[in-house]
Amino acid sequence: MKPIWIVDDDQSIRWVLEKALARENFTTRSFSGVRDALAALEGESPQVLVSDIRMPGGSGLELLQTVRDRLPGLPVIIMTAFSDLDSAVAAFQGGAFEYLAKPFDVDKAVELIRRAVDESMRGEAAVDERVTETPEMLGQAPAMQDMFRAIGRLSHSAATVLITGESGTGKELVARALHRHSPRANGPFIALNTAAIPKDLLESELFGHERGAFTGAQAMRQGRFEQAENGTLFLDEIGDMPFDLQTRLLRVLSDGQFYRVGGHNPLKANVRVIAATHQNLDARVRQGLFREDLYHRLNVIRLRLPALRERSEDIPLLARHFLQKSARDLGVEPKRVSDAALAYLASLPFPGNVRQLENLCNWLTVMAPAQVIEQKDLPPDLTPRQDYAAEAIAVSSDGAVAPAPAAQNGAAASAPSVAGVAASVWENGLRTEVARLLRENSADVMDELARRFEAAVIREALDFTRGRKVEAAERLGIGRNTITRKIQELHLDA
Repeated sequence: MKPIWIVDDDQSIRWVLEKALARENFTTRSFSGVRDALAALEGESPQVLVSDIRMPGGSGLELLQTVRDRLPGLPVIIMTAFSDLDSAVAAFQGGAFEYLAKPFDVDKAVELIRRAVDESMRGEAAVDERVTETPEMLGQAPAMQDMFRAIGRLSHSAATVLITGESGTGKELVARALHRHSPRANGPFIALNTAAIPKDLLESELFGHERGAFTGAQAMRQGRFEQAENGTLFLDEIGDMPFDLQTRLLRVLSDGQFYRVGGHNPLKANVRVIAATHQNLDARVRQGLFREDLYHRLNVIRLRLPALRERSEDIPLLARHFLQKSARDLGVEPKRVSDAALAYLASLPFPGNVRQLENLCNWLTVMAPAQVIEQKDLPPDLTPRQDYAAEAIAVSSDGAVAPAPAAQNGAAASAPSVAGVAASVWENGLRTEVARLLRENSADVMDELARRFEAAVIREALDFTRGRKVEAAERLGIGRNTITRKIQELHLDA
């Protein structure tokens, strides 16, 4: 391994770091100024560079810039006794691995240098993960592979598709993929979130209006159906569409014709409709909130997108992808996540699904202090009771998650168990969902949540037993007749 370079005009700082790193079996080379370090760079390079920011004869930021130009993968740690915002910002904007304020704890400085060494060696051995094209969708989990196969089978079809799944799972991505791989790929793809448009404007958004149709209609306006002619119209959150508009939509799907608001001449609609919802449309139909005939019109082919917690094996793959994407958007070097942090991320429920993971990766690209993201670098509010989570969970060298060992004195650990942490996360997510349903004045909240709970439990048990109903019933502690009836009631046999 190459030596660690220390650049500082303060001899005592150089001496302290040399001795501390020697105890850790690191070799070092010290320089009293920027010019000497730059001269040495002509013939060799360090494993890690640790440099003061303000020195006579040259600035550590200038050295950082030169190093970034010549050796873009070299981790540089900037030290300074001037712990001001400008110095920190300048260091990170220049691409520093970390910013170390003086006076510093020697042990912490050595630990930081060790992390920088790991980053450097990992960078030397790693294959460049940058991709020239952004993939449409990612997923190695069986459920996602089934989704990809379904999109492939539908590539020559113009059938109406209903996409179901929780918010944030990527339903619009599936709709766009269906469009791109369809005979209508050369036509427009028009998306409309029906839940985001006020009820009194939604009809005009869908079907357009004639001049003078209502106050403020100063000119004729095309609606989304006209804009999507010969292409695809994606209606997101269709389950929240007002009941009276459902009738008009049904007529378009049935007759292929519609009228602009205030119009008298029928217009032809040569449009493929793809609808999506996070709602349980079966329950909405029973509650009288969604037309049964429209439901059957939309439900020609149903695709269910799994929640992220149902395909946790995809979390590392998605995290790497989103970190690369975020780095490209910001024009910075992409960060990586340690195996331990990835294992921890894969254990989280992610109630916001893929969208929450993408937002987390954007946050980490900007806020994580180092190029390699550790569990401690994750946002503190990622999960409830984060203060004891690290104590309750230990990650082995192969990335497996296991309960942490008991305290050395033999006393029972005060931190809750891993199961307790998971239960707390699950219960907190449930309370969040209850609050959302109550805010939206949803009908029969208890019945809706009970059905979703039963469906999730039975579906997971069937996945675990590979579809063997009798074994799943035994695992859940219910009768075989009960599980058969529940599967039919909850439409899980599809």
